Amino acid sequence: MKSLLVIALSLFLLFLISCGTSIEQDVTLYPITLTDQAGREIDILEPTDRIVSGYYISSSVCIALGLTDRLVGIEARAETRPIYALAAPVLLDLPNVGTARDFNLEACIALEPNLVILPNHLRDAADILTDMGIPVILLNPESYEEIIEMFILIGKATDTLERAEQIVEYFEESRVEIEKVGANIADKPNVYVAGVSSWLSTAPKDMYQSTLVEIAGGINVAGDINGSSWMEISYEQLLAFNPDIIILPSEAGYKIDEVLNDPAIKELNAVKTNMVYKMPSDFEAWDSPIPASMLGARWLLHILHGDIYPFEYLQQATTEFYLEFFSIVA
Repeated sequence: MKSLLVIALSLFLLFLISCGTSIEQDVTLYPITLTDQAGREIDILEPTDRIVSGYYISSSVCIALGLTDRLVGIEARAETRPIYALAAPVLLDLPNVGTARDFNLEACIALEPNLVILPNHLRDAADILTDMGIPVILLNPESYEEIIEMFILIGKATDTLERAEQIVEYFEESRVEIEKVGANIADKPNVYVAGVSSWLSTAPKDMYQSTLVEIAGGINVAGDINGSSWMEISYEQLLAFNPDIIILPSEAGYKIDEVLNDPAIKELNAVKTNMVYKMPSDFEAWDSPIPASMLGARWLLHILHGDIYPFEYLQQATTEFYLEFFSIVA
């Protein structure tokens, strides 16, 4: 009887294969070779059950993918991230491996990870870890397409591809919905996205913050400037931009009043009309390339075009997102 069952199961599997059907299409089979966002090939030989996330972007993605129990180390200053306390308080007690700017290689190695996720500029640390047999994924999620790629990359590496595809689907549907709302807007406001450390730095066209402005029906005044990182400008340039609205990032090291009270820019349209806003930070930095960044686009849509996208719409979208992907009530 056992022999007959084995034969029958084998024939069934052969039938599925011959029909081009996969039983578990989204299951990762190890070993696997992936190409990260630095163009490096990574060989992952075993299931990734000891993950170190070296910066906030990847940590947020890991939470959304349901990988909290597999994280053994994260970036420093976790206590400054409200989303950790709300969705994954266990992360607050994990060892930290420094920051994206000051990565602690020794602390990372001591955690004996079998997957490390780092930002693109930590290539030297990645090479050292790789030489030790520890697979490292480098991320560079600056554009909309690269963010989608990041979700899929981490999903494949951690055998959570199905969940990653759900996030991608949410992302794409949200973008279509937001752009549809603003499709018939005739007069798009000129928007200046200020930098984290100073309002005399801004987001050029290749930064994700610029993409969020465009999705939300605005015009990034620095959108003709090439670059993928914060760009320092002069007062003269800011006056020439003369934006209608100024947006400060969630993690800005200064306040709205400081911008409004700067006498050098008192003639800006945005300053004269008090149209200076700061991105919300109650949950996460919505202007960062994280799963929740489409909420940043929705917030911008509300700020730029509140008459067609009232605050109640943003509240509903926020509640639905965090309940579905972070299991918390927003």
